[in-house]
Amino acid sequence: MKIAIVNDMVMAVEVLRRTIAKIPDYDVAWIAYDGVEAINKCAADTPDLILMDVLMPNMDGVEATKHIMKRSPCAIIMVTASVSRYAGKVFEAMSYGALDAINTPTEGSTGLLKKISTIAKLIDKSPRPRIVNKPNNLPSLIAIGASTGGPQALTKILSQFPPDFPGAIVVIQHLDAQFTANFAAWLNEQTSLSVQIANPGASVQPGKVLLAGRNHHLVMRPNLTFEYEEEPLDCYYHPSIDVFFKSAAKNWTGNGIGVLLTGMGRDGAQGLKMMRDAGWHTIAQDSRTSIVYGMPKAAAELNAAVEILGVDAIASACIKSISAG
Repeated sequence: MKIAIVNDMVMAVEVLRRTIAKIPDYDVAWIAYDGVEAINKCAADTPDLILMDVLMPNMDGVEATKHIMKRSPCAIIMVTASVSRYAGKVFEAMSYGALDAINTPTEGSTGLLKKISTIAKLIDKSPRPRIVNKPNNLPSLIAIGASTGGPQALTKILSQFPPDFPGAIVVIQHLDAQFTANFAAWLNEQTSLSVQIANPGASVQPGKVLLAGRNHHLVMRPNLTFEYEEEPLDCYYHPSIDVFFKSAAKNWTGNGIGVLLTGMGRDGAQGLKMMRDAGWHTIAQDSRTSIVYGMPKAAAELNAAVEILGVDAIASACIKSISAG
């Protein structure tokens, strides 16, 4: 993440520089000592974030923010000796596009790093997790999320896997628990793989499809077994694709492929993004073959998908990804 410092106080600049240096993924893009210099430097090299002083000679931070947001917009945090004392100027800067404000930090304070971290997530510049070598004693895992139009898409995908398919598959389909047993039986007729309800305590198995089968959320535990959890309660869908995808991204240590299929809303998009950030190969169904292009569209907008494919191409892409290791 490229961060610029705009401040006329040398001591403040040094504290800000040292604070930024504590995070390996953060770099100081440039330093300016007044608003005019900041505008020119920002136009030549627009950073991801500017730490903008409020009071400066030649041009203050409020006016500089106004010009920058018109010419070369980026995230801006206002930095001042006292946010409460200069609240009027701070709110004026925010009216021009500044995102937040903070008192000039002292050596060792952590408040600024917390604000930077929050904005990094907002602009998708969070530090990427270090991807470690994955053990080869686990099967490749394909996690599939689907909603409206999902049954049709799932049959097309699952029917293309061979009976000796070495990967394991988990499916989160928005469906009331009273219908899941019949749905699993119906899917069994459409594929050469074994389709079963994912029971608490179960774990993934090569060549088997496990289906979320309760109205609570299916999650993967750190020991790689499954459990159902009631929380979070505010999810519109039970089971939630996001809840499972995020738990799998956090806990699965083998090769992983995330697939988000047709459906209304945004469930699964954030989870797919977390998977991609954790090193998974991620796929979203395209608009042409989606019954409802809601969930995969949300994933595409988040840049969560490595590939955007028609439903007929998804199985072969999964097989190719697994073969590549």
